[in-house]
Amino acid sequence: WMYLYRTVDSKGSTIDFYLSKARNYKAAKRFFKKALQSFHISEPRVVTVDKNPAYPIAVEELRKEKKMPLGIQLRQVKYLNNIVEQDHRFIKKRVRSMLGLKSFRTATYIISGIEAMHMVKKGQLVLLEKSVQNQVKFIHQLFGIAA
Repeated sequence: WMYLYRTVDSKGSTIDFYLSKARNYKAAKRFFKKALQSFHISEPRVVTVDKNPAYPIAVEELRKEKKMPLGIQLRQVKYLNNIVEQDHRFIKKRVRSMLGLKSFRTATYIISGIEAMHMVKKGQLVLLEKSVQNQVKFIHQLFGIAA
């Protein structure tokens, strides 16, 4: 099994994602740390997650380490997590059509590509000029491909 952690803001824009081999508090902690260090987000007021018991433990540890501000509220309410789940449906649809992902390395590359294209499709790119060439340039920069 592989677990995809995703951050989506209240407008439905993808903030960050993290693929993990485990679904435990260590993976949740790594994901929260990564998402909070993301350069394109402001500090969230509320973080809504599913009912996984690992989240409160991860958040508490990050607060003790002073890597997560005390003012952020963790909300574990299943129906409020629907924005993430609806956005996640797009990725599930793509992966299902490939009959799953066999290796973690391959999964990382494929999920990164799917997430990047999903961001392009949702209009999340801030480009001076919306052209195919600029979108290609973004993908090359994202994956470190020489142009």
